[in-house]
Amino acid sequence: MTKFLDGIDKPEDIRGFSLAELTKLAQELRDYVIKVVTQSGGHLASSLGVVELTLALHRVFDMPRDVVTWDVGHQTYIHKILTGRRRQLPTIRQAEGISGFQSRTESEYDNFGAGHASTSISAALGFARARDMLGGDNHVIAVVGDGAMTGGLAFEGLNNAGRVNTDILVILNDNEMSISRNVGALSTYFTEVSSNPLFNRFRNQIWDIAGKLPVGARTVRDIGHKLEESLKTLIQPGVMFDELGFKYYGPVNGHSLTDLESILKRLKQIQGPKLLHIKTVKGRGLKQAESDPVSYHGVSGKPRQPAPSSGDKMPSYNTVFTHTLIDLAKHDPRIVAITAAMAEGTGLVEFAQELPERFFDVGIAEGHAVTFAAGLAAAGMKPVVAIYSTFLQRAYDHIIHDVDLQQLPVVFALDRAGLVGQDGVTHQGSFDLAYLSSVPGMTVAAPRDGNELRNLLFTALNEELQGPFAIRYPKDSVLRLSEEIRYQPLEIGSWEEVLPGEEVILLAVGPLVEEAVHAAGLLRDQGVTAAVINCRFVKPLDRRMLAGIKRHALVVTLEEGNILNGFGTMVCDCLYRELKFQGSSLKLGIDDEHVKHATRSEQQNSTGLDAAGIAAVVMQKQREAV
Repeated sequence: MTKFLDGIDKPEDIRGFSLAELTKLAQELRDYVIKVVTQSGGHLASSLGVVELTLALHRVFDMPRDVVTWDVGHQTYIHKILTGRRRQLPTIRQAEGISGFQSRTESEYDNFGAGHASTSISAALGFARARDMLGGDNHVIAVVGDGAMTGGLAFEGLNNAGRVNTDILVILNDNEMSISRNVGALSTYFTEVSSNPLFNRFRNQIWDIAGKLPVGARTVRDIGHKLEESLKTLIQPGVMFDELGFKYYGPVNGHSLTDLESILKRLKQIQGPKLLHIKTVKGRGLKQAESDPVSYHGVSGKPRQPAPSSGDKMPSYNTVFTHTLIDLAKHDPRIVAITAAMAEGTGLVEFAQELPERFFDVGIAEGHAVTFAAGLAAAGMKPVVAIYSTFLQRAYDHIIHDVDLQQLPVVFALDRAGLVGQDGVTHQGSFDLAYLSSVPGMTVAAPRDGNELRNLLFTALNEELQGPFAIRYPKDSVLRLSEEIRYQPLEIGSWEEVLPGEEVILLAVGPLVEEAVHAAGLLRDQGVTAAVINCRFVKPLDRRMLAGIKRHALVVTLEEGNILNGFGTMVCDCLYRELKFQGSSLKLGIDDEHVKHATRSEQQNSTGLDAAGIAAVVMQKQREAV
């Protein structure tokens, strides 16, 4: 029963609700999100934790005229419902459905899109300064989680906003969680804030008294200001924000509609940079999510097709990666693992349990993770940085300046490489082949299956190697994995012939080797013989094998990455410029675009990277050549 929810299509619809009605609406919102996400999949615990905050924001502020930038977007499902997308919520993260994050192309209420953390304050400051220059008077609010505050970009935004002294409100949603549990000094800092109510009571009393005085009565205000400055250095953890130029308020119960609306209305009247600290519970309203917010951060939903039996299901690439890394680390005390607040996502939880003294979660700070690894490597350790392909983009300068220029042996394990499925455009790992291959001295590899992942990791951690080594693999299950572990070092830059063929040669990267094998079968049925090569090293290329393919009339490169400046470009440059190849070539991959959210198989189909798509393009090329 959704008595109140069914009548809401825009924020104005909740403005006249009583507190009792809002409380019932909050429960209906939670029930609806739980129902939809458990069926369709998506981010659950984050959205459940901000129901009251979202209601209060939409009641106090006039959106979209007033701007709200949400950090990451995991917590925007309630916002989507209140802004006309209630009926579309069951399509979230599905092909042709709404995005799992905020999207400027989806709604005028989504002022700024984001799927990476720590961006909201900088973006909000941009809106605020544009307002000032254009003579506007709207409000600008940034909602940022305490987990995102471990990212340096958040503090760069705070520092700049405090210095320019424009009107902006930052709401710090403190639930002691990002995706994994928060780590580091900042996590402890925010926890201590909630245990020091004395300063906030004092400040509020001075505020109330001063507000009732005549304009010329300065004595109490002056005394209050001096007392405030003295007390805050003793008991107020919010002193850090004050020193950055923000007036700090809180902490406030983030699940109290009365408290939230009251403080937000008061803060609307106060000019300048302000930070409101609220305390919430991630997963609020669902007991399982409250007790285990990590597992309930993202929910897969019910499969559209029957899942394979447990006997048929293969482990994921990141599971194979973790088990291999643990095994290698037990035999080499110099191997350490680093992640940036993604221990669960990258599969390193088990490593942290087995070897806690050699596991480092640095928080949402990808650049720091890379430079930290560089320091470890310079001191003789063997660091492995496990990070999503899309997140490593944020540390590109650190890769070049801190690792590569010094040729330090840092291993990058790139999870979610290639097409990532329902997380969509913000998470596509489609750029790493291009951006890493352009780095001098970088080795870039991609395994075709679980066995090869083991061997590539073993090779990368060989103490004779110098320089950075990246291994990229998809968010998927491995195709093959031997029960018996036998490590085989692989020659750097070596490829492997999987199938022989005379007319066409398919040069495939990573899991596309399997699609190439199937495509070769389809081509054979149409009278075309195609060789398949496992190009497990994208950089360096196997120039010996490339030199031997001149007999083929057509060379086809296959990569789950952007074609522009990717693997195919490198191959064609070598073939035509260095080897004077006279045949034809095709580069198949992701066009110069962002691939929208859908399942991985749907994305492979839409980009033509499934076996049928590959065979069809090759046959068309063959017909054109006749």
